[in-house]
Amino acid sequence: MMKSFTRIMLTLVAALSIQKTNAAVKEVKLAVPDAGQILWQEQEKLMFVCLDPCTWQGREYDNHTTKLSDMKLPNLDTDQWCEAAVAWGAKQILFVTKHTGGFCWWQTETSEYSVKNIAWKDGKGCLLTELAKSCRKYDLNMGLYLYPGDDTWGAGIGSGGATRDPSKQEAYNKIFRQQLREICAITKKYVQITEFWFDGSCMIDVGDIMEEESPEAVILQGPYTNIRWVGTERGQLKNELSWCAVDKEDLNTGVSTSFHSKQTGTAWAPCEINTTLYDHHWFWSLAKEKKRKSLMELMRVYYESVGQGTVMLLNSTPNTDGLIPVDDMKIYKALGAEIKKRFGTPLATTKTAQADGSFILDFKKKTTVNHIIVGEDYTKGERISEYLVEGWNGSAWTKVTAGRHVGRKHINFFKDVTVSKLRLKVVKSIGTPLVTVFSAFKVTGPIPKLSSHTPWSMDKNGLKKMQHKMNNNWRNCGKWNKTAKPTQKITIDLTGKIIEAGQWQVKFTPDADGSKVEFKSAVLLQQGQPSIKGVLQQSKTVPGVWNISRTAVVTEGSEDIKLQVVLKNVTGSGNITYKRR
Repeated sequence: MMKSFTRIMLTLVAALSIQKTNAAVKEVKLAVPDAGQILWQEQEKLMFVCLDPCTWQGREYDNHTTKLSDMKLPNLDTDQWCEAAVAWGAKQILFVTKHTGGFCWWQTETSEYSVKNIAWKDGKGCLLTELAKSCRKYDLNMGLYLYPGDDTWGAGIGSGGATRDPSKQEAYNKIFRQQLREICAITKKYVQITEFWFDGSCMIDVGDIMEEESPEAVILQGPYTNIRWVGTERGQLKNELSWCAVDKEDLNTGVSTSFHSKQTGTAWAPCEINTTLYDHHWFWSLAKEKKRKSLMELMRVYYESVGQGTVMLLNSTPNTDGLIPVDDMKIYKALGAEIKKRFGTPLATTKTAQADGSFILDFKKKTTVNHIIVGEDYTKGERISEYLVEGWNGSAWTKVTAGRHVGRKHINFFKDVTVSKLRLKVVKSIGTPLVTVFSAFKVTGPIPKLSSHTPWSMDKNGLKKMQHKMNNNWRNCGKWNKTAKPTQKITIDLTGKIIEAGQWQVKFTPDADGSKVEFKSAVLLQQGQPSIKGVLQQSKTVPGVWNISRTAVVTEGSEDIKLQVVLKNVTGSGNITYKRR
């Protein structure tokens, strides 16, 4: 505990020292992080641990077919899990204490569907305790994932904890609150709690518990959220959407994503870039091991998360023996080694500005570079909105690369250039720019192809073509026609269409000029149960478009998801289409 506490204090002291150094800088109206958000963001890399009865079923969601006597975990070793995290540089483990099925990995009186009734340690073990002890041993912080829903209470996927039977709601609220208190009490005996995960949002009020138990921890989703899901589980972050700020109005929905990012947003809520090791599965099976991502795919995730100023969350999947598979361990070690090889030792680095406010790296001789890292003092807000990097060729400064967003850390890459100096100039900023680091690197090996990267050098025609492709990928999923009734109820079956967790859109388009449609109401049904408020939102900018934030994994092809709308004042007919946002 003392090691973790020391690291926490050093992190906060470092942040405060930056603020003291820039004490003369005039304040501007930008969102800034609090101490807990700084601690969480400085961790940079986090590791998920997903183990559940569905692991024995080869599924993503527990269907309660596993005999508890089969959960033996003969070789379980939480030290090995921590070794996996350390191998690739993770500073925190986020543990799934209870997933959708309701199985609890700690000793609790709130549920018989728990570790106290499995074969492992004759039901006397507490996996949360063992992992917390290992995290202390390996100097790792912990995050706690507690699914708000619970199949054993009839609170389904996407419900946020709402029970199908309203008469059970009050009782389940008490159970869920008690469960949160219990896992906090166990974990705090050994390590710092730095994060709470309420997957898909939470309608049960637990704000008082988190404030009492771990007020510095960040929160993902729900009414108290202060970090955001990026909006996909493929480890992607759009370059132009990587600001850590968001308008409070959007954040208050509990399910805001990277699509709500805004430099001048009123609340600080950075994105967490989460992804699986197996494409696309969170829980182990032997067949899923064949879908293990490559080293270069994981490096792409690193570039698109840590490399754009936010946090990378990579999954791990212990098997039914209780161990992370050998080949998974190898890829974690390879990832850690590759990150260190590329960015462990810069060719040159500086934190000192020139008289004109620029930053210069003087190599003293002709040097080949292809990467830079730029950072700013994000504790005072993300101020920089455009920068330029130039190289000295012996007679003049010429453009090497440029960018818009900086934040905590931005990795910018480009084709090899040979120069004797590099110069960083901030072109646009809100208030005084506060650069904290400018470093150069010569990276060997392939450069990952960023999935959503919009190069600064892309011309207007190229950007126009990219936007056209993104905006014209709609597929049919329904139709409406005018009826004699004043309203019209339509149910659009999206099962098999919304094929994975992510951001999706459904659009209502009139067939002809003069036709129109208005909406009286709309609800997203998942497994026949209304989703929590905020998951479905009407677009503020595009008429007839509904935005869907689908947080549940869709891998088995049987998850039921439908959009139910009531139309009013319908004239003419129209088509209903959908696409990935």
